[in-house]
Amino acid sequence: MTVTGVLLSTFWLSLIIGARYLLIAGAVWWAVWGRASGVGTRLNRERPSRRLMLHEIRFSLLSTPIYAFPTAIALEAWKAGGTMIYVDPMAYPLWWLPVSFLLLLIIQDTHYYWTHRLLHDRRFFLWAHAAHHRARDPSPFASFAFDPAEAALTAWLLPLLAFVMPLNIWMLAVLLTVMTATAVMNHCGWEMWPQNWVRGRVGSQLITATHHSRHHTHMKTNFGLYFRFWDRLC
Repeated sequence: MTVTGVLLSTFWLSLIIGARYLLIAGAVWWAVWGRASGVGTRLNRERPSRRLMLHEIRFSLLSTPIYAFPTAIALEAWKAGGTMIYVDPMAYPLWWLPVSFLLLLIIQDTHYYWTHRLLHDRRFFLWAHAAHHRARDPSPFASFAFDPAEAALTAWLLPLLAFVMPLNIWMLAVLLTVMTATAVMNHCGWEMWPQNWVRGRVGSQLITATHHSRHHTHMKTNFGLYFRFWDRLC
């Protein structure tokens, strides 16, 4: 692993992460705001303004190299055989694939919940989390609109885990897809899931757009990323 390799990987990963964000957020924005009618139940009181979306895009793109850098370190270390990432699904028992996926969701959700609670402390909010709460009614482009400090606090978790637990590279790809889709859907201003599912036995345990929209309007609840476990416990 070399400094040049890490910097080159950071550059290319920044382009990939930024392009993925723009494509997915843009597609969801078109689906819920660009058509005559949205998808599901409208949550936002107001249509996202062009000025707001430009603000969200700017902070999201500023965050991309911050997320790309630790990922680049893990990638270059993997190339040199220095991580626990593996390609062959048969390298470990097959049951480890769903178990490791669930473990990552739980670890990531726990880290995000407590980091998120910390960032809402009045001592940190204005310089570390205010960019994400620019508006009570966010757009899909708010999904990764973080202050640099917040991006730095959350960017290192998954790359670090690649050094301490066996992770299949294709399972990681699925996790990143789920993470991106969840973040974009939860900020889109519409609840895409059916209301009977959101309020049902399973949906009521998960953070969906309904729950995260309330977080943006009240900022006192629903701090989790995927689950409502910590909110209920605390």
